[in-house]
Amino acid sequence: MKFIRSMAAVFALLLLASACGSDSGGSTAGDGTWPAKITFGFVPSQEQDTLQDDIQPFMDVLESALGIEVEGFVTTDYTGLVTAMGTGKADLGAFGPFGYTLAKDQFGNIEPLMMSVRYGAATYHGQWFTNDAGICDSAPEAGTALENSADGVVQVGALDAVALQVGVYFGDSGKALGESVDAGDVSAGMSCQADLSKVAGKTVAFTSESSTSGSLFPRLQLINAGIDPDEDINIVYTGGHDAAVVAVYNGDADIGLSYDDARRSIRKTNPDVGDKVIVFNITGEIPNDIVAVSTLLPQSLRNAIYDAIAGYLATEVGEEMFDEIYGWTDIRGAEDSEFDIVRAAARELGITEPPG
Repeated sequence: MKFIRSMAAVFALLLLASACGSDSGGSTAGDGTWPAKITFGFVPSQEQDTLQDDIQPFMDVLESALGIEVEGFVTTDYTGLVTAMGTGKADLGAFGPFGYTLAKDQFGNIEPLMMSVRYGAATYHGQWFTNDAGICDSAPEAGTALENSADGVVQVGALDAVALQVGVYFGDSGKALGESVDAGDVSAGMSCQADLSKVAGKTVAFTSESSTSGSLFPRLQLINAGIDPDEDINIVYTGGHDAAVVAVYNGDADIGLSYDDARRSIRKTNPDVGDKVIVFNITGEIPNDIVAVSTLLPQSLRNAIYDAIAGYLATEVGEEMFDEIYGWTDIRGAEDSEFDIVRAAARELGITEPPG
C-alpha cells in the first residue's frame, strides 16, 4: 500500500499553497498572476449527477489550498470536455488518454499536469465482459482477473491483478477477498478467456465514442480480429463505464466494455455483479488518464494545484474519493509523447477530431 502522509504534513502543505495564492487577485491571462477563479472539468465515469456530488468535496479542498474559487463541473461526455478545454471554458480537465490527445491535437492550448497511478502502474487496460458464460473457452473462475503479459493475456488471481477487482478490499494485512457492503457480501469477480470472434452478432455496450478503453482500443481490436464494429455487432453507447456494466448486468446488452475493474462501481447496490458480469478479454495496455491544464495558467499556480492534489490524495479521505471515482492511488508528472500510442490507434481508425 502506498505511503500515507501524516495529517499534519498535509495541512502544512495546504496552508503553504493557500499562502502562495492569497496575494493574488484577478489576473490577466498569461501575465503570471493568479486568476480569482478556475474551473475544473470532469467526464462521467459514472452517473453524471452522482459524480457532480462526489467531486464537490475535492473542489472545496482545492479552494482552501489555493485561496481562489474553484468550480467543478461534469460534462455529458468526453467531447464536451475537449471543447471546454480547447475554447478556454475550463482551466483543468480530468481526461481519458484519447480525449486528451484529441483536445491537444485540435486546439494545442493544453498540456499534461499529472498522470494517475494505480497501485504503482501508469498504464491500464479496457475489459470485455458478458452475462453469458457460454462464450467462454473454459469455465469461468471466481476470484480471478485477466492481465497482459509477454506471453499474451493471462488469467491471474484477483489479489495479483494490478487494478482493484470487484470483491477485493484492503484488510489489516493488505488486499483480501470477501468485501462486505450494506447489501451483502460482494462476490469475487468471475473471469474466463474467450476469442473476440464470439462478439460477432452481439449487442455490445460501449461507453462513449471518445473513450479510450470503452471504444477506441476495443474497436481497433475488433478490426484486427476481422470484425467490422459498424456492421458485425450492434453497438449501444451508455455514456459511462458504470452504465455499461449495468447494461450487461440487467441483460440490456450481451457484452460490455469498461476500464478494469468498473464492476466495482455498482457493487454496493449489486454485490453479485462479480458473478453475473464475467470478464473474458482485455485490450492492450493504455497510458493512464491525466489532468490537463491550460497553458495560460501561470507555472506557480500549476505547481500549487499539483501539490494540493497530491496532498489530498495522500489522505485517507482523498484516497477513498479518488478510488471511488477513478481508481487513482497516486499521481506523477506526464509527457505528451507518452500518448503517441493512443494517437497511433486513432489514426488507424481514421479519427482526427472529436466524434460528432
